[in-house]
Amino acid sequence: MKLIFISGPSGSGKTTLSNQIIKKNKNGIVLSTDNYYKTGLLSKLLPKFVEGFFDRSISFNKKLFKKDFDFIYKNGISICDRYYNFEKKTSQNILNEKNNISFLIVEGIFAKEFSNTLNNKDYIFLEIKTKKIECMKRVVQRDMKERGKDKKNAENDFLKSWNIYYEKLNPNSIKNNTNKFIIEKNTDIDHILKKLFN
Repeated sequence: MKLIFISGPSGSGKTTLSNQIIKKNKNGIVLSTDNYYKTGLLSKLLPKFVEGFFDRSISFNKKLFKKDFDFIYKNGISICDRYYNFEKKTSQNILNEKNNISFLIVEGIFAKEFSNTLNNKDYIFLEIKTKKIECMKRVVQRDMKERGKDKKNAENDFLKSWNIYYEKLNPNSIKNNTNKFIIEKNTDIDHILKKLFN
């Protein structure tokens, strides 16, 4: 199975790029790390004390993510989608069976960290580079609409998120893969997709 990891700061267009790839190559599936945040009392309490909680590994349910990732990778099927509700801090399973999966996309702010845990697996890594101000506009709109934040709160959270993303990740820390592509505004995505799928 072909593995594709898509990383970039919040609001950089990871989900949009994933959907673009899936639209052109329909026998794939996307696992978004955004749907694997921890739930329960701790997930409601810790954000009050840990600055940028949702941008740090402590918030990521890596065990559950790895379980789903391993199952899809081994069997080529997926039974359900997971959806995380940021306002309620709850996770929901939605039945959506998919068979004959030939490629798996992992996208999200924890994609790079997770890719570094894989041993003896080759993968393609797409790193999105974009302007801070463009990301902030997207994130603020999304957070006000979908996550119940006011504009000032959304802007402050974005700035923390941006700093955390670039502080914690070493750009040279990609392991195992031989195919890394930088995706910028003028990048010819179709040209890259031809390379990936031919």
